[in-house]
Amino acid sequence: MMNKETLFALSLFPYLGFLWFMTKSQQTPKGALIGFYLLLVFVGVTIPAGIYAKTVYNAELANVDWLHGSAESFLTLTNIFVVIGFQQAIRAAKSNRTES
Repeated sequence: MMNKETLFALSLFPYLGFLWFMTKSQQTPKGALIGFYLLLVFVGVTIPAGIYAKTVYNAELANVDWLHGSAESFLTLTNIFVVIGFQQAIRAAKSNRTES
């Protein structure tokens, strides 16, 4: 059976493919696309935070509240960008539809 670290690393490849297609299609709202890219920042922050938690506290990241919460704030930021990006696109589409 595959361990969680290997699965996590392998999951980046499909996500990078997703980002490539979303960018290439040019149909994804800009704010949402920024949010999807920010998820990579979340991953980039989470990995060193996990290593720090293991090295300094000898614990999993999820068990070091201040560190885990700080890393998760990047996930929250990602979600905010995605939601606002799609919300703006929906409003723009409704506005265009009523003007026609």
